[in-house]
Amino acid sequence: MLRHLTIALALGLTALPLAAPRAQAQDAPLRIEITDGVVEPMSIAIPAFHGDAEIAGRIRQVVADDLTGTGLFREIPSEAMIARPDSFDAAVAYDDWRAINAQALVAAEVTGAGEQISVKFRLFDVFAGQPQGDGMQFDARAADWRRAAHKIADQIYARLTGETPYFDSRVAFVQETGPKSARIKRIGVMDYDGANILWMTDSASLVLAPYFSPDGKSLLYTSFDSGFPQIRVMDVASVTSRPLTQGGDSMAFAPRYSPDGRWIAYSLEKGGDTDIWLMDSATGAQRPLTDSPSIETSPSFSPDGQRIVFESDRSGTPQLYVVGLDGGEPARISFGEGRYGAPAWSPKGDLIAYTRQLGERFHIGVMRVDGSDEKNLTESFLDEGPTWAPNGRVVMFTRVAPGGNGQPKLHSVDITGRNMRPLDLDFAASDPSWGPLMP
Repeated sequence: MLRHLTIALALGLTALPLAAPRAQAQDAPLRIEITDGVVEPMSIAIPAFHGDAEIAGRIRQVVADDLTGTGLFREIPSEAMIARPDSFDAAVAYDDWRAINAQALVAAEVTGAGEQISVKFRLFDVFAGQPQGDGMQFDARAADWRRAAHKIADQIYARLTGETPYFDSRVAFVQETGPKSARIKRIGVMDYDGANILWMTDSASLVLAPYFSPDGKSLLYTSFDSGFPQIRVMDVASVTSRPLTQGGDSMAFAPRYSPDGRWIAYSLEKGGDTDIWLMDSATGAQRPLTDSPSIETSPSFSPDGQRIVFESDRSGTPQLYVVGLDGGEPARISFGEGRYGAPAWSPKGDLIAYTRQLGERFHIGVMRVDGSDEKNLTESFLDEGPTWAPNGRVVMFTRVAPGGNGQPKLHSVDITGRNMRPLDLDFAASDPSWGPLMP
């Protein structure tokens, strides 16, 4: 029998046990292999979800967009489908799905009225002729239908790839308007796919580089309210902020939380020197982590919170260095030609993403934490500021078009260098920060 799951989800979503059909003995589960080579997308059938046509159709489309957007799945068009199940509980005609080369099949139903909906789904291994994993039912407020869709897509993605999911997550970013010489900027938060935008700041003062807390409830960012860069923290739910650093004779910028939220690493400029500093997020106590006449910035914590990778020009050109929280002599990890910056440690801990300028071209690249196996994922006039999806498989970054009117746009790419995709936004945006998976 299918196992039953009960999971508590935020924003009024709950997952409840779903009555399961009898399953046959199963060999190895259906799984798509993700390698650095060419990946043949898995053929997946997502027929119309049963229930109210309008909301069921919207949920089905988001599920399909999430999965096909990874480049790992190919959706079988509805006109090619032979089987037309008339209910969610109808027996699966495996032979009909095999005839159109479907490898996986999704069945779902949306019920409810008014402010509440229920969405239940099952995933089937067509070739094995049996269910794949657990059947689940999500109860949610009708307003949260997109989250319910992302949750379903996350379950399907995780079961068919063996990777942890990332669709039900948010991204903080900076919207940019006006000419390049006089940009107006404000911070927004949106679903990973660009939907459900919430504005966190207005355009009264310059703001830069938002960064999510580990629980996704707060944002660090750099503000020019005082005329000089200083760090503020904002509560996302209430959209209220407070300063973490004060002006005086110093400038503070590029803040990042540690994975446990205890520490905030940032850059502090005093007397012409810029070093990496640490702040206790509870007490506000601060101490320097580096002490060098060079410019050192863009700190990023390792997933265990014990090390920081940062950018420094102490060797003459910007390169990447790693240092422990106790300080000491940083270890240089980048040795290629060009200039390296904006490092971001992968949530898995195995890779560091970065921006690299080589000649007149910019790249987003990844390397092992010791600097080995360096690989460029992108190349353009200007690519910068990588941020990791919660599962460490996708990187989002800013790409700026050339020319005096060139605008920044957000893009994403798989760590294999495949599936480059622009985010579907109708405005210029930069400085993405990918938040954690939603609870």
